[in-house]
Amino acid sequence: MLDALNSVPPEAYIIGLVAAVGLGAFLILSRFDERSAATDTLRQLDDYQIENQRDQELLEPISERLLGPIVSFFSRTGSRLNPPDYVESVRNKHVQAGIYSPERVERFLATRILLFVLVPFWLAFVFLINPLGMGGMLQLVLAAVGVAGLVIGPGSRLNSKVKERQSEIQRNLPDVLDLLVISVEAGLGFEQAVDRVIHNVPGHLSDEFARVLGETSAGATRADSLRSLQERVDLPEVRSFVLAMIQADRFGVSIGRVLRAQADEMRIKRRQLAQEKAQKAPVKMLIPMVFCVFPALFVVILGPAMISIVDSLG
Repeated sequence: MLDALNSVPPEAYIIGLVAAVGLGAFLILSRFDERSAATDTLRQLDDYQIENQRDQELLEPISERLLGPIVSFFSRTGSRLNPPDYVESVRNKHVQAGIYSPERVERFLATRILLFVLVPFWLAFVFLINPLGMGGMLQLVLAAVGVAGLVIGPGSRLNSKVKERQSEIQRNLPDVLDLLVISVEAGLGFEQAVDRVIHNVPGHLSDEFARVLGETSAGATRADSLRSLQERVDLPEVRSFVLAMIQADRFGVSIGRVLRAQADEMRIKRRQLAQEKAQKAPVKMLIPMVFCVFPALFVVILGPAMISIVDSLG
């Protein structure tokens, strides 16, 4: 029997081990699927309640149960290590990006701390392990790119979300003001006109106007609600619109006339911004032309001539 076992190749043991591990993982996952299906079915019941705290915690997804304590630890660490001004600026950036959940701010700080912790591991991976066998300048470039991605990555991604949202609001603001002008001149009040805009023009600006109406319904004045809108969006065009509306409300000027003037001004600014981007396009096209198109043209045009010259001189 020992001879029969010795005659079995090592690959068979490896295949058997892999098959056993795969079968065990399949059984465990199928068991989890059955429990999750039963839990989902119980959640759909109307009067389903659990008195046991442990069973209530087990209803949460396994990813939240495993990653929740880690995220909360790094969130507390990020709030303690980062200065209060930076935490407040991150919170303002999330608001400008349309993210109002405090948990997202804590996750951002936790992610930033975690990526800072991964920096020495990345440097050790590049310089000590070096699986690709690189050396010299290429190794330094790879290490610098990785460190820059780990350190600057979360902030740059958040800033890109803020810019994308601001550009959409800036692009849709003249159209929204035109609809406000038409609604106000048709006899609606400002709040009713804003409600009409919310239902007819979906987008981030309509979401902000919905928050303005919500704050006004909660008891805030129109001026305070518009100032909150200005702080959340942080755009010069929105700031001009808010100041004009506050002055019109304070001095008793016709809102329809102010809205029409603001709509004309915003439309002119949007046209000027489009012209500015069109004039920047040729300058931006020089970089790919110089580094990508011109070398290929030089090779195609001057290559045969250089070969002929080399042959004649040789």
